[in-house]
Amino acid sequence: MKKAILFGASGFIGSYLLEELLNNPGYEQVTIVVRKRLSVDHPKLKTVIGDFRSLPGLRKDMVADEIFIALGTTKKNTPDRNEYYQVDHDYPVLAAKMARENGAKSVFVVTAVGADAGSGVFYIRTKGETERDIIALDFDHTHIFRPSMLLGSRKERRPLEKVLQKIWPVANLLLLGKLNRYRGIDGKDVARAMSRAAGHQTEKVKIYHWEEMSGPGK
Repeated sequence: MKKAILFGASGFIGSYLLEELLNNPGYEQVTIVVRKRLSVDHPKLKTVIGDFRSLPGLRKDMVADEIFIALGTTKKNTPDRNEYYQVDHDYPVLAAKMARENGAKSVFVVTAVGADAGSGVFYIRTKGETERDIIALDFDHTHIFRPSMLLGSRKERRPLEKVLQKIWPVANLLLLGKLNRYRGIDGKDVARAMSRAAGHQTEKVKIYHWEEMSGPGK
């Protein structure tokens, strides 16, 4: 029986992932670090209230076998680049570092297709630097999930994304071969892929694109 820590449980992918972990008989406890309590009640669930600023004081709660990170923001919600970088890079890396120091063996983190620490595009570079710095923490197993367009219903209202979600399934039919990594994928399928990956850990570092996240077991 394992213990897991989940960051981003209130988000699109994270909410589905929380459900997956709580319903997985392989876990005895799932700790979530959130800014406010969720309307979720489960005997396995442990809720810790915190954010990037208070995280260093939560070390005693950061004890688990595995850490799952589904954190992220948008330019609209976080227009300041420094704050954006804190949420998308500093927070995930600090969370992973603390869990690693407390004995966690595996980390599962959501980034984005095309993530590249050497990119000239701020968003892509930030995701790439997050991957780079989490890999450097030297977990026994590092799992990186790189979705493209996320499909499915969000609680948050995003008009432009609604339009793109209607177009993307058609575009998926044209994205063949190596381009299939740019296919849209439902947030629920990303969460399921993360849960499945926890049951099959062999590689030191594994990167998942559309094909791996929407394959057998979907």
